Amino acid sequence: MVGGLAVRWGGVEQGKAVRRARPSPRDGIARPGARGGTRLREQRHRNVVSEGSGTPKPRDTLPLWGEPLGLCDGVRRTSWFPNADPAVLVLPEQRGILSAQRRPEGPVAAMQLPRPPAVRDSDSLSADEGSDFEDNLRCKVKKRVAKRPLRTTPVAKQAKKRPRVVRDRHQKKPESPPANNLFDAVKAAKSDMQTLVDEWLDGYKQDQDAGFLELINFFIRSCGCKGTVTLEMFKKMSNSEIIRHLTEQFNEDSGDYPLTASGPSWKKFQGSFCEFVRTLVYQCQYSLLYDGFPMDNLISLLTGLSDSQVRAFRHTSTLAAMKLMTSLVKVALQLSLHKDNNQRQYEAERSKSPGQRAPERLETLQEKHKELQEHQEEIEGMMNALFRGVFVHRYRDVLPEIRAICIEEIGCWMQSYSTSFLTDSYLKYIGWTLHDKHREVRLKCVKALKGLYSNRDMTARLELFTSRFKDRMVSMVMDKEYDVAVEAVKLLTLILQNMEGVLTDTDCESIYPVVYASSRALASAAGEFLYWKLFYPECGIIMVGGRERHRSPRSQRTFFQLLLSFFVESELHNHAAYLVDSLWDCAGPLLKDWESLTGLLLEKEQNLNDMEESTLIEILVSSVRQASEGHPPVGRVTGRKGLTSKERKIQADDKVKLTEHLIPLLPPLLAKFSADAEKVAPLLQLLNYFDLNIYCTGRLEKHLELFLQQLQEVVVKHAEPAVLEAGAHALYQLCKPEFTFFSRVDFARSQLVDLLTDRFQQEVEELLQSAFLDEDEVYNLAATLKRLSAFYNAHDLTRWELYEPCCQLLQKAVGTGEVPRQVVLPALSLVYFSILWTLTHISGPDTSQKQLLNLKSRMVAFCELCQSCLSDMDPEIQEQAFILLSDLLLIFSPQMITGGREFLRPLVFSPEATLQSELASFLMDRVFIQPGELGSGTSPEDHLQIEQLHQRRRLLAGFCKLLLYGVLEMDAASDVFKHYNKFYSDYGDIIKETLTRARQIDRSHCSQILLLSLKQLYTELLQEQGSQGLSELPAFIEMRDLARRFALSFGPQQLQNRDLVVLLHKEGIKFSLSELPPADSSDQPPNLAFLELLSEFSPRLLHQDKQLLLSYLEKCLKRVPQATNCPWGPVTTYCHSLSPQENQAEVSPQGYPFSKKRRTEGPFRSKIDDASSSQEESLQLSSVPATPALTSTAVKSKQPVVELEEVEEEERSGLEFSQGLSLMEEEEEGLVFQDDSSEEWQDTDKQPSSCSSSGEHQLDLLDSTELNMEASVP
Repeated sequence: MVGGLAVRWGGVEQGKAVRRARPSPRDGIARPGARGGTRLREQRHRNVVSEGSGTPKPRDTLPLWGEPLGLCDGVRRTSWFPNADPAVLVLPEQRGILSAQRRPEGPVAAMQLPRPPAVRDSDSLSADEGSDFEDNLRCKVKKRVAKRPLRTTPVAKQAKKRPRVVRDRHQKKPESPPANNLFDAVKAAKSDMQTLVDEWLDGYKQDQDAGFLELINFFIRSCGCKGTVTLEMFKKMSNSEIIRHLTEQFNEDSGDYPLTASGPSWKKFQGSFCEFVRTLVYQCQYSLLYDGFPMDNLISLLTGLSDSQVRAFRHTSTLAAMKLMTSLVKVALQLSLHKDNNQRQYEAERSKSPGQRAPERLETLQEKHKELQEHQEEIEGMMNALFRGVFVHRYRDVLPEIRAICIEEIGCWMQSYSTSFLTDSYLKYIGWTLHDKHREVRLKCVKALKGLYSNRDMTARLELFTSRFKDRMVSMVMDKEYDVAVEAVKLLTLILQNMEGVLTDTDCESIYPVVYASSRALASAAGEFLYWKLFYPECGIIMVGGRERHRSPRSQRTFFQLLLSFFVESELHNHAAYLVDSLWDCAGPLLKDWESLTGLLLEKEQNLNDMEESTLIEILVSSVRQASEGHPPVGRVTGRKGLTSKERKIQADDKVKLTEHLIPLLPPLLAKFSADAEKVAPLLQLLNYFDLNIYCTGRLEKHLELFLQQLQEVVVKHAEPAVLEAGAHALYQLCKPEFTFFSRVDFARSQLVDLLTDRFQQEVEELLQSAFLDEDEVYNLAATLKRLSAFYNAHDLTRWELYEPCCQLLQKAVGTGEVPRQVVLPALSLVYFSILWTLTHISGPDTSQKQLLNLKSRMVAFCELCQSCLSDMDPEIQEQAFILLSDLLLIFSPQMITGGREFLRPLVFSPEATLQSELASFLMDRVFIQPGELGSGTSPEDHLQIEQLHQRRRLLAGFCKLLLYGVLEMDAASDVFKHYNKFYSDYGDIIKETLTRARQIDRSHCSQILLLSLKQLYTELLQEQGSQGLSELPAFIEMRDLARRFALSFGPQQLQNRDLVVLLHKEGIKFSLSELPPADSSDQPPNLAFLELLSEFSPRLLHQDKQLLLSYLEKCLKRVPQATNCPWGPVTTYCHSLSPQENQAEVSPQGYPFSKKRRTEGPFRSKIDDASSSQEESLQLSSVPATPALTSTAVKSKQPVVELEEVEEEERSGLEFSQGLSLMEEEEEGLVFQDDSSEEWQDTDKQPSSCSSSGEHQLDLLDSTELNMEASVP
């Protein structure tokens, strides 16, 4: 509809003659050839994103789906309009839509914008701003004839005959607008919006000027501007002048405005604001909407405000204009329906015979049709003005919120009035914006497209758009923002459902891997896509009563066979739990068909291979776990806090159903797959998800007996850790005293442990007595130890007294080295669990001292055994001993007596220095080693390297915990910190967390440890390479990077870290000059290059501290005779880092740059620059950037002149901050540094800098509105 009036919008046609209205001089519009015309055209698009380069193509050569049309240097090129002269171009002040047939006059006329010049048919607009209304209405819409004769010159003010309120002759019209009750009512959001609009309409009908002023000031207040439009301004000023005046008054202290303000009072403002605009149009659709005065002038005002450089004006007016457009679209749709109804009635009446036909009704219907046609043209004109005046320019605004508003609303127009808006002329705006670099805009684009593709009737009109932008929509599945990716997958699902054959196999294959994504929302969306693509067409699912039901059990088997085929053949992942979770929301009833699953596993003549059986068992366990626990597998983020009451009820019902079904089938499943460890381990895990009370309530004890028998057979048969751990945990679930069958299960457990213990006693005696064991005996002993260790982890086996024989076994292994590795590893675990279970028996202060000392002696003896194992030749034994030793030292550290456990003090154990040294040496040898390069991650070698890396991370984490809990000396952390940079990719997160926690414990000590780490690295490099050319070595460059990373860890709080950084510099200077060359040598001190590392910490210093450190360094260098004749490089580098030029943007104590006072403008600037040049050379601070160029609706700020004394005082403030440094005192070395003002420094720590920029507010409100519409890189 908008395009149909594109030709007449520039002016009103009468007959075939088109009159071109001249722009009014009062609005500042330059005529062709006049001065300033180019400047105004440049200002027109200052707020539009410049994307193109070069000369744009003419309209007849522009591709329909090319890149968004750009603007060159902010000037609209006339080459876009091949046959148009410059006077025809629509400028900001020319966007009024008032026609000569209903032009308001009097005071109201001052608010309207003059009519833009007409555009000839041959001068149609470019494809960028085209509209489908041209195609729909050019042939069928009659040109509207002016209701009064046209004038050759538009008159800005002319009396218009309209009803006015009758006042008393002594009554004076108010000169200022009344209090804006509209804004307060909308802000409060308490009153009914329809009542509020009705009250305004009543006031408007009584006094149009006052009513319209109230509406204008409502929108001005909604922008956050406290200025108002008075009646005098209303009479004498144009829109652009009024907006310019309001811009001058927009000098608020904060950059927030109602749409962005925080707080409870503004929480609902945007919703109320949009509701007010919608209600205003709805209430006016049968009256004032076609009056020509309020709505047209409101549109003109919003169009002018949307072109402002004041962000609040532009944002609020764009929102209002787009919501207004949406409401007008709904009105236009209703008019279209009424018009169609009228046409049908007219045709029905006309088709009657002449005797039955009613001429009066025909005439009435014709008049009604004419009225509806006129109303439709009125609405189309308003929509055309809003679309061309606001949307076309603001959908590329620099502010992402504005772009998102435009895209969201155009999506609403397409869904509401698809006949007119669902065309390629409008769809291209959404397609272009799919490449926006901001998340919110891309999200609105995808949601708008979802609304279109969800309607099958609309998809036929989206074929060209889909073919052009399908690749982009598919690529958005991997968007870096999860919510955008989720909506993109849902969009592609709609395309799959409603447009057959559009998505190719390649497109679908790029979506399948997303079912394994860590985000559950994204994985669920991809699972739904997978379901509709692969499963839905084949499973024979039908809808009965609104629910999905299955035609036959064969369809269930088909589903699981397809699922198996996808999981096995795709080779995308090794864990079916994530695939089950992805399909749970869309195919949950299918996955919860445990009868079909177990039937496939238990049937004798099945055609499943070994891998398919394992996968099907994993799918069974995963679906049972999902139904029982109701949360996704580990590593998948949900974003939800818990389940709803309905979900909890479904979960409880599912748990009962699966338990009743699987309890009788679990023993047969275990019996069938008992020989396969890979299959029996997950089957044993099923018991963890049962409602075990059903064993009693359902009278299923016989199945419990069968399960216990199968469990014992499995444990005796297998020695794999996964099977043993699953069996021990299953038995632990059953061994709870609250169950009525506890005694039966406890008896079965005792039988199993007795059997294993008897075997262990026999086998260990043979090993201790004989000097040699064959492989079978070693294997049997190792398997028995593994079984006992797994059960000792979950069950208290203290009464079987396994500690003594295991200790004897370990002592022999340490003393002779004849015990095999596979025996030593489980023996270590057994002793460790024995100590921990003994600790749990110590219940309170009544524990005897003998019992405590006995436990302490066992623990110390085991620590000595582990310490001996650290030097073993086998790396697995070393790692196991290190892990167990770290855990024991942490458990028996001084932390164990906290929380009212003072009676455990005799158990506290502190490691000796030798043990600490061995732990640190092991860490250096086993953790900080350079690994090989990883390949694609799919080969067995790569998987082995990844597992080894995880093991090394566990070792490092255990050592760091000992440091943080005070078990080891904190100085030992230097061995970890010095590898921070070199091994950042492997252990960076662990070392960073350790560094942060260490700083929280003791800031001063932590900074000294950082310096110690650098000293150690420097000393090692010096011993290896010597002092010659040290600073050019790659290892030294790595040390500088490490020092830089250490410096960044101090953060931006300079005052808080001031003493630490100064002390670090002082100690570093002392270390660099600690060793002096011989007096007759010209060589530099060997440690002098350390100053280059120290220079990386200089940016953390305050300016005055730099001056004092320079003086301190100079005094220290006086001790070195060679320093006066040889300008050494490290000294020069360090001094340069302390010079003021290195701190051009010094950070404030709060972490923000110091702000210099606003640059002086005017004739005094040159004098001030000359007078203060010396101060600026010594201390350069960041200055306010130049104010961006403003458009015609924004006014340049008037900056005050800064006096010379103020500038000089500011420049000197840094030097007057402090004159001394108490930390620079030397104790006994003769390097005495006088400090008379240390107290002044201490006081200044409490005085944060208060420098602020007087121009900061303008930078918040006025922004440069140029944006590069880059594609978002996922």
